[in-house]
Parts: sequence; C-alpha cells; structure tokens
Amino acid sequence: MGRTSDAREVILSAAQSLIELRGYSALGVAEICKTAGVPKGSFYYFFESKEALALAVLDEHWADQRREWIRVLRSDAEPLQRLRQLFEETEASQRAGQQSCGTVSGCLFGNLTLELSNQTEAIRMRLQEIFDAQVDMVESVVAEARERGEVTVADPRDAARSVVAQLEGQVLLAKLYNNTSQLGVLWTNCLALLGARTPREAAAEV
Repeated sequence: MGRTSDAREVILSAAQSLIELRGYSALGVAEICKTAGVPKGSFYYFFESKEALALAVLDEHWADQRREWIRVLRSDAEPLQRLRQLFEETEASQRAGQQSCGTVSGCLFGNLTLELSNQTEAIRMRLQEIFDAQVDMVESVVAEARERGEVTVADPRDAARSVVAQLEGQVLLAKLYNNTSQLGVLWTNCLALLGARTPREAAAEV
C-alpha cells in the first residue's frame, strides 16, 4: 500500500480497533502496522509518534460522534426527546458492539481518560476538550428544557456535566460487567437527575 490518505485511514482504523480491544499502553507500532497491513515507514510518514496517532484517533472518533450528537441534539424534536434519543442510541451502539465482538467495548474517550490522562498532557487536554464539547451540546438542550418548565435544575451547565458523567459512568459499568443491561436505567436516572416534570406539572405552575 502506498503513502496515500487511504493508508492513513487504514492505520487509524486499525489503531482504534486495537485500542478499544486492548488499550493504548500495551500496543506497539509494529503491531499496529501488522494489523493495518502497512510497513513501518508508512506509519512514520503520517505520524511522528504513537502519541500523535492516539491524538488522531481521538479526533477521528470525535468527528464521527460529534456528527451523531449534532443530528440528535439539534433536531426539531422536543428537548427531552432529544436527550432520550441520545441515551437510547448510546445503549444501542454498545449492544451492537457486544454482538459484534462478544464484549462491551465502552467509550473510547472514557477508556483513554482512565488509562492515559495522568501520563500524557497532550492527550489529557484533548480529552478535556472533547468532554467540554459534549457538555456544551447537552447544556443547550437542558437550558431549553428549563425555559419550557420541563426540568427544575438550577444551573444547566452543572446539570449537563452530571448528565455526561452519568452516561460515561454507566457505559463504564457496562464494560466492567460486560453487560449492557447496566444501560437500561440510564434515561430514568437522567430524568430524576434533571428534576424532570410531566407536562401537567409544568402547566400547573404557569
């Protein structure tokens, strides 16, 4: 395979699969190249180090996930319906991954946060940026729901952080127990966390 953008994508894909399966620290460049079917020269043509590859994997994965989050969270549906769809699609994604490889892979961002955030500042900062962007998206939906009287949180930003933390935490437990049923309570707990009210309760205060 030549030094083309196709080779770069193959390396990124192989690296992401291996990181999801085994983590980052245990991987070597030789194994990544072998899995990708490219010579080491191709690797170093595109990436100056394994850390640079990890950053590129994060960027690629976030670009894909961000498109999905925008599709869901900025749709024309009502705010809480959008949040519910985000939770449902997260659960469906983890179930699909388990059916494909036999194990719950968890969240790439959460996995690398646990593994690398104290080891490399560049990766820690990139992960922080990604989670802040997730919180930004959720915050705008929570704020809209609050304006409509559908949730009772005092601070939409703090609430959004809690929603993202709950989503990550439940996915982490699903990975730990290799059991996606851990994800079944996500939406109910999110509603409780937000102090969500029924339309009748909201209307009674108008």
